[in-house]
Amino acid sequence: MPIDPNAEIEITAFEWVPSFAQGQVRDLRPRWACEEFGLPYKVRLISAIERPEWYYADQPWGQVPYVRDGEVGVFESGATLIHLAEKAGALPPPGSQERAKVLSWLLAAFNSVEPYMMELANVSIFSRKEEWAQLRKPSLVKDLDARLSRLEAALEGDWLAGEFSIADIAMATILRALPSSGAGTEVLAAHPKLAAYLDRATTRPAFQRALDAQLAPFAEHDPNQNKKQKEGA
Repeated sequence: MPIDPNAEIEITAFEWVPSFAQGQVRDLRPRWACEEFGLPYKVRLISAIERPEWYYADQPWGQVPYVRDGEVGVFESGATLIHLAEKAGALPPPGSQERAKVLSWLLAAFNSVEPYMMELANVSIFSRKEEWAQLRKPSLVKDLDARLSRLEAALEGDWLAGEFSIADIAMATILRALPSSGAGTEVLAAHPKLAAYLDRATTRPAFQRALDAQLAPFAEHDPNQNKKQKEGA
């Protein structure tokens, strides 16, 4: 659905990030949830480079997303997913095994899988020239492979908790963060069931709408492009 400037739900996102982070910033998660659940939302853009001081009152570390829904403010992407699913009636009833399964997989995505993904991105991209990173990489890839093997074995159907849920939004966005070359490609190739799962998730129309919406402001606010335009004027 198109972003609605009059929507009650407001998602704070960055106006621009470097190319390696585009499509990966975590405001993608509540955007995707809103698209899946048919919840109109608007966007508040802030600078990722010079984060406004007032924003730290909303998000203590200046990160995104931050979701404002009327009088309710929520930070941390997992919390925003729970809030939006509850608002849309997209969570099973409290006390049910179905709800427990969704929430268990949601937290597993953040606590049991994402830290390994982030560390692999660090040793493969950000710290790749450091000696310690090259020493750490083999054992890290082995550990991550073991984690994904367990995840793959637990994936009994198309989705983690029966029907598509916020747990899949979390897990798919995390799996997407695997480096697209080198060890990241090799790790995912070793788990074809997970590769198919990720493809199912990211070919959903709601995901593509959310991704397009996140990417749209980056070209407009690209400091490099704006600099070139000023120099050519």
